[in-house]
Amino acid sequence: MSNAPVVAAVDGSEHSLRALEWARTEALRHGTALVVAHVLPDSAQLYAARRSSLADPSQPEQYADPVGERVRDILAGAGELPAEVRYESLEGSVPEALRVSGEGARMLVMGSRGHGGFAALLLGSNSRAVASSAACPVVVVPHAARSAGAEDGAGAGAETDAEAGAGDDAEAGAGAGPSSGRVVLGLHAAETADDVVAFAFAEAAARGTTVQVVSAYAIPPAPTMMVDSPFQVIPPEGLADDGNAVPAEREMLRSQTERLAPFRARWPQVPVEQAAAPGDAAERLVTASRSAALVVVGRHHPRRSLGSLMIGSVAHALLHHAHGPVAVVPTLSDDA
Repeated sequence: MSNAPVVAAVDGSEHSLRALEWARTEALRHGTALVVAHVLPDSAQLYAARRSSLADPSQPEQYADPVGERVRDILAGAGELPAEVRYESLEGSVPEALRVSGEGARMLVMGSRGHGGFAALLLGSNSRAVASSAACPVVVVPHAARSAGAEDGAGAGAETDAEAGAGDDAEAGAGAGPSSGRVVLGLHAAETADDVVAFAFAEAAARGTTVQVVSAYAIPPAPTMMVDSPFQVIPPEGLADDGNAVPAEREMLRSQTERLAPFRARWPQVPVEQAAAPGDAAERLVTASRSAALVVVGRHHPRRSLGSLMIGSVAHALLHHAHGPVAVVPTLSDDA
């Protein structure tokens, strides 16, 4: 997997070009190849089939591909490029062609919407289909209007939400913007697959940043707790049992610490923050996404889904509402 490429799915839309830029940076960060995958429109596929069946040598061998030309122009004008950049024109349905292209990839990067669908859609059908079934992690980059920096009053609001999502250690996300923030991992200590946790730690290591681990517990808050109060970020060394913490929160943090131990040993250079809060996990992660470089979640609950064609409610909510990139990671090993 260390030499596996980063695949960027493009269709010429501004959403996909945002994803392309994110993928370019990611490939440089990991020192891997960048594969730009474009599924040809139906007209181009029909032309290829017709020319093949008629064997007419007077016709051009290839149908004009303006998307490919535009992508090459964009990459030519970009800053640094990975050592290897490949462009692939794919045929077939968009979800199936991209699933095949992503086999063996480090990750497949997509925009939240393409050319099709209504402008008001939060997530396109192709992005949802690929994120639900690809064999590799899928990163969905939201369109500009949904990013934290594009909202009204983004400067102050993003900082406030960073503080709400990161407790006393919000410096990394507050001044520098979402691209330089921490990696946020949505963790259920007993159920999240190792592949998901490892992906988050590897991404944080590549960025030289922190993994913030967020878990939620579904009990009513204590009477003295304010509704919608920020969750508290606690480093592992600060988990002294003073008897004042909410029992469910204390147990959640201890379960996190035990679950994370092998990953902390594998990536000792990665700082870890732990956060536990009552309420809905998806809501907490959406809030944290305002100041995060990346939010990482598992594709589905390993014991409640009907295989890889299902996507969990937390991942589903994040893909629709997160303010930054979301990585949906499948269980890559049978025994995970």
